Amino acid sequence: MTEAQLIQVTVFLAAAAIAAPLGRFLRIGAVLGYLAAGVVIGPFVLGPLYALDHVEKVLKFGEFGVVLLLFVIGLELRPIRLWAMRSAIFGLGAAQLVLTAFVLAGIALALGVAVGQALFIGLALSLSSTAFALQVLEEKGELTTRHGRLAFSVLLFQDLAAIPLIALVPLFALGGEEPTMDFRSAGLAILTIAGVIVVGRFLLSRLYRLVAAVGVREAMTATALLTVVGVALLMEEVGLSAALGSFIAGALLADSEYRHQIEADIAPFEGLLLAVFFMAVGMSIDLSVLVSRPGALLLIVAVLVAVKLAILYGLGHWWGLRDAAARRLGIVLSQGGEFAFVLFAVGIVEGAIDRDIAGLLTLAVTLSMATTPLLLLADDLFLKARKGAAPDYEMPPDGEQHVIVAGFGRFGQIVARVLRARHIPFTALDKSIAQVDFVKRFGANIYYGDAGRIDILRAAGAAKANAFVLAIDDVDDSLRVAEAVRKNFPDLPIYARARDRIHVHKLTDLGVTIIERETFLAALNLTSELLRGLGLKPKEAKRLIDTFKTHDERRLFDDYQDYTDREKMRANALSAAVELEALFAQDIEALEDGAASGERSDDRGSSG
Repeated sequence: MTEAQLIQVTVFLAAAAIAAPLGRFLRIGAVLGYLAAGVVIGPFVLGPLYALDHVEKVLKFGEFGVVLLLFVIGLELRPIRLWAMRSAIFGLGAAQLVLTAFVLAGIALALGVAVGQALFIGLALSLSSTAFALQVLEEKGELTTRHGRLAFSVLLFQDLAAIPLIALVPLFALGGEEPTMDFRSAGLAILTIAGVIVVGRFLLSRLYRLVAAVGVREAMTATALLTVVGVALLMEEVGLSAALGSFIAGALLADSEYRHQIEADIAPFEGLLLAVFFMAVGMSIDLSVLVSRPGALLLIVAVLVAVKLAILYGLGHWWGLRDAAARRLGIVLSQGGEFAFVLFAVGIVEGAIDRDIAGLLTLAVTLSMATTPLLLLADDLFLKARKGAAPDYEMPPDGEQHVIVAGFGRFGQIVARVLRARHIPFTALDKSIAQVDFVKRFGANIYYGDAGRIDILRAAGAAKANAFVLAIDDVDDSLRVAEAVRKNFPDLPIYARARDRIHVHKLTDLGVTIIERETFLAALNLTSELLRGLGLKPKEAKRLIDTFKTHDERRLFDDYQDYTDREKMRANALSAAVELEALFAQDIEALEDGAASGERSDDRGSSG
């Protein structure tokens, strides 16, 4: 490697290292940070450091990050889940693509663009950026929300649709001859996909099992990368998308017991190569177009984003999303996509689009990506302003002896209803103004207040209270309130609701001793009914449930010593399972002995 190449690599890595933290610090997202860094170090700013041919090579290399991204997505998407999402993928996804393409094509026609070129432009711009949108959703923590899952469904359909669109680019050629359908190529592509599915289904898991048995971690990483690269190369050889091939490979491994290990091995490469891809996109932005035609460029970006946002907003409502979620769906997918770059490049070669128009639209797609995090930030501010400044917390009357209930959701309401039925006075606190307004309509004695604030606890009479019921749903808030109560009112008994075992352990760290896991007793009661419904005698069912309850509570206490050590917790879980199985066996044997002795005594009684 020459000194010049080392300098290029050093500048590139330095820009990548600075871009992501700076983007997140400025709340514009890591992706926009990468795009900006690419613009700064690109040939149109720094000039001689990176030539245009270098940028094209970097962009081609960075596209492998998109391939890895789709492989990881495939790992997360089990076939049964994909089948369950079919209506969203082929319903919402198809509706978005068709509506957006025709609206944008209509606008292009109105501006005097030829029919074929207008339709080509509409289809290319209807695609959103899979890498960009998913990265933004993940950064915002919205990938698992309903609008996040619907966004993924639309993106998946777009990725599937991009493959035939690339193949059919010659159909849109300006004055070109209409190509004939190559049935041989289509058949080969179908056979290749079927072959990948069959081989992956029967051989991949066995291959990973063999590699895992060796115990060399690097071999597992190499095998995961080999899977992606091999399938991508095979797909490209038959004229298909490497991204589609990697997605299929990931989906085939979604049910594998090695899925999490493979994902962990792939993740660093995926993140780094996606950064390379977005920086390469930024480097390819020709700022001279922005200087020479700023009005036309900004108008295209505005129309593109507005049309896609409006259509997706309407489709989101049609699919049952509420206003805020539908708007979020529209914003997340409002940008142009990386497949537009590919389509425009192929379109220039095939004569489907003029080079000048393609250059202008390529820059517009890039700038549209920059609008997404800015629109999300504006939407966050809009939601905050719409809710308005929260009113001052209410100060409940400083009563005599009573119970304080912190958190008035389903759990807290059950506690309060029993207390009210027994005429035991209580003061309920909840920091959700919507929840307070709703519950007050039914005559409940509830106050808007943060139970973690000392002044509100004092106003609620914590110094004179008989008990404090901690029924807050959010784990972090629950721990914060428990710490405040224990520190400022050490003699006040706390009766806490816990979400899970770790929540129990963290409450125990704060000195809380009376804790109930919210689903534990309900699950045991249901299991008891299940066992009786399956034919077990009531005594046997009760014995099994009591054994499990005693064992689980003892294990919960024993695990407290090691709950911060993941390896010890895993070992404890394995030994506890074996111990519980032995206890069940002893109980069954004792029940059988008891039944047999009962029969013998009955026999003696009847013979006498």
